[in-house]
Amino acid sequence: MQYVEGYAEFYGLHFQVTPDVLIPRPETEHLVEKTIELAAGFAHPRIVDIGTGSGAIAIALAHALSDAIVTATDQSPAALAVAKQNAAQNGAVNRIRFREGNLLEPVAGEQFEIVVSNPPYVPEKDRDSLAVEVRDYEPAQALFAGEDGLAIYRGLIPAAFRVLVPGGFIALEIGYGQQACVQSLLEDAGFTRVAFTADLQGIPRVASAQRGS
Repeated sequence: MQYVEGYAEFYGLHFQVTPDVLIPRPETEHLVEKTIELAAGFAHPRIVDIGTGSGAIAIALAHALSDAIVTATDQSPAALAVAKQNAAQNGAVNRIRFREGNLLEPVAGEQFEIVVSNPPYVPEKDRDSLAVEVRDYEPAQALFAGEDGLAIYRGLIPAAFRVLVPGGFIALEIGYGQQACVQSLLEDAGFTRVAFTADLQGIPRVASAQRGS
């Protein structure tokens, strides 16, 4: 219905959605809230949102954190076009840098206090079990991440460690049953203080961790 109506609500804001972007989910608001909590420890946090899609996370953070410097990346030009329009509609166009490219490649050489992402994490083997309106209408590149759903995490987590300042944080949305694997990937990359935030159903939904000093 969101594609038919052309919009979705997220974190109290109004977002245009097209078949080029994933429809923002209420559970992703937990990721925004965790990132706001982590940002409180920095005066002017540099935050990069990886795979921004509709721009929902980046725009919500720009609204909530007036002192933050927000960057949003996506490898889809069509998705970035939607995100830029949403930033304009929500009064955040001058608060966010949009960069086209895969994961952290568009910001190579830069450093950040926080890396945040709601990446694709649905295993390919679960494709047939998804609701038809998700499987057949939402962009596959924003949903699926290899046979086990961890393909994006394997590249993003070590790349995030490299761009974070000492004491910086990573915050990721994760899928059902992925807590143990994501914790191992974070710890293997050198992150500490790994923690998980559950959604309203008690399912671990957000993984966060810190790069040591």
